[in-house]
Amino acid sequence: MRVLVTRRWPHVVERTLRERFDVVLNETDVPLGQADLADAMRDFDVLAPTVSDRIDAEVIAAADRCRLIANYGVGFDHIDIAAASAKGIAVTNTPGVLTDATADLALTLMLMTARRAGEGERELRVGRWTGWRPTHMIGSGLKGKVLGVVGMGRIGMATARRARMGFGMDIIYHSRSAKREAEALDAKFCADLHSLLAKSDFVSLHVPGGRHTKNLIDAAAIRAMKPGSYLINTARGAVLDHAALAQALASGHLAGAGLDVYPDEPHVPPELLGLENLVMLPHLGSATAEAREAMGRRALANIDAFAKGEPLPDPVT
Repeated sequence: MRVLVTRRWPHVVERTLRERFDVVLNETDVPLGQADLADAMRDFDVLAPTVSDRIDAEVIAAADRCRLIANYGVGFDHIDIAAASAKGIAVTNTPGVLTDATADLALTLMLMTARRAGEGERELRVGRWTGWRPTHMIGSGLKGKVLGVVGMGRIGMATARRARMGFGMDIIYHSRSAKREAEALDAKFCADLHSLLAKSDFVSLHVPGGRHTKNLIDAAAIRAMKPGSYLINTARGAVLDHAALAQALASGHLAGAGLDVYPDEPHVPPELLGLENLVMLPHLGSATAEAREAMGRRALANIDAFAKGEPLPDPVT
């Protein structure tokens, strides 16, 4: 069985793949173009893409041979699921294994924005720091503040648990329904998104990508946010209206924001680049050795099952 891996994976997983299948790796680790991806759908039984690959309807239409898209990652909004289903191509992902890493990063961004760590490091590196003083770069503590979690799935719950147990924050959340497991955190369910935004000192986004959540946090939602509050996004870039965010940060309506994802990666909306009260990271949510290897092993488990004709562990379609 022939497998194309579109980006480099952890070495130990690549080695196992090579032992079991006829595997072609992208040795340059440069994203493949649409024509290359379309060719892969003709020449390989399995395509193993990442979030950096756009598997659209045109790419999928070229599929003569491929019958499995084994996505390396939990999010799959870069894959046209309807087109894959119509073509009889199964799609899998890697849920669960990056929960802790992403939740840790959400708290990292929360702390960095609240304590103005990005600003402080930039000041220090360019030689503008003049020494300690009582009024220098005052930020916000987390204890006793309200964290609004938008999307109370695995990662949202893990983020809420860290914020509650580790920092003594009060938790409210917006989701499709109330979660019984949130009761252990004394978390309060908010059926109305704007109501949650108005009550929260910090808002952390944990919804999936796709057309149902595109621009979920738009200009109206940002206006509804509590003045002086903070916004954190480790979910998907398209969830957030970045022009509206830039305006809110520049005006001071929001005290700060922390972003790990962007709508057209690796491009960053230019209006964000000059904002001092914004922390930006290059999509590091799952970037721990443990999480990335576990993602590869989960993708490998799906490929193994496909090769044996067994039920897929993590089917998206």
